[in-house]
Amino acid sequence: MAQTIPDLPILAEDDSMLSRRFGREVANYFSGSPLNRVSFLRTDYGFLHAAYSHPAAAFLLMDNLSPLAKDAANLSYVTRDIVVPLTGEEPFKKPEPEQVKEFNSAITQPVILFLGIDEKTTGFEYREYRGKPYFAVDVTPKGTIAEKARSIIDIVKASGVSFIDGRRLLTLNAPEAAIFAEARALLDWNARNPFCGGCGQPTMSINAGWKRVCPPSDLAGIPEGGAPKERPDCPTRHGISNLCFPRTDPTVIMAVVSADGTKLLLGRNKRFPPNWYSTLAGFLEPGESIEEAVRRETWEESGVTVGRVVIHSSQPWPYPANLMIGAIGQAAPGGETIHLGHDEELTDAKWFSFDEVREGLANGVSGLGDPAPSGYREGALRLPPQTAIANQLIQAVIKGYIDTAPKI
Repeated sequence: MAQTIPDLPILAEDDSMLSRRFGREVANYFSGSPLNRVSFLRTDYGFLHAAYSHPAAAFLLMDNLSPLAKDAANLSYVTRDIVVPLTGEEPFKKPEPEQVKEFNSAITQPVILFLGIDEKTTGFEYREYRGKPYFAVDVTPKGTIAEKARSIIDIVKASGVSFIDGRRLLTLNAPEAAIFAEARALLDWNARNPFCGGCGQPTMSINAGWKRVCPPSDLAGIPEGGAPKERPDCPTRHGISNLCFPRTDPTVIMAVVSADGTKLLLGRNKRFPPNWYSTLAGFLEPGESIEEAVRRETWEESGVTVGRVVIHSSQPWPYPANLMIGAIGQAAPGGETIHLGHDEELTDAKWFSFDEVREGLANGVSGLGDPAPSGYREGALRLPPQTAIANQLIQAVIKGYIDTAPKI
């Protein structure tokens, strides 16, 4: 059975000069979080301690990047008493320097990720900041905390909720999809970086999951009360290191229109079901502008030469940590011949008339693994759902984006 496609985030009404000039901002799935991240407070352990300890705090549990949920559309949160057996009563009581000094690589520390505060809900206050604190906790059974993690998993499952597959989760309601995206991307980054990229030694999570450091000493193997063992010097301990902070990988994704503005270029790979096509996409490379990446990727994958490129919108994509930068490009006159021989990533690419695309949007939209919807005509074009920025780009073209005032 096909899953229900959730609605997109709803932005507040905006009558600014920019909106009047360029149109309303486009909000894509996984954006539009209801939380204020207050990122500047992640280093304030007084704030983190107060937020974690407050009875209003909500905790999202993640097991192997799969979130605890009531159903496919709604996450399920637990209270502090559920996670304390794993995290301890006061995980943020000691400041960062003291925690780093007590680092012991032989003891597994659960990642506690501060997500932000929901300012629409009152209760918690810290200085001028008010709202409901949200955390995510990694309860994946591993290392020295495996048994405690399994116990928590068993307890919450017994209450009637479950962990839903987080590998390609596109069914959550829009606000909670944004919360999940933040949690998944950050917990995945922490899990992928247990060792330092500068020296190869074990790292530890600090700043409520938003930074990893390479401590200068380690208590592993040291008798209780003994002095920690000094570790070799590491370049990440000097100055600001991009190895210590989460990364986001930019990806361009583009709807390419024919030179005469009547057709849309779409492609497919071997994973797609029959007649299912999407916009082209590829990673932005170092030393390359967004516009250049659109032109390069389109030519490499399809052989089509693109001229003008306009940025449309963006979408956070937590698989694992991409930022999809949506663009609309127009093929250069004489550059529309399709040639798949440069890069064999695509199995097919075609120019579709706008009428064919309109029919696909009306009757052929579905998730990648879902059957064709009711009303679909066999052999007609199938397209990705609105939870994918590809759908937004396709709709923008069909609704006259290239005929209106230029967008930022």
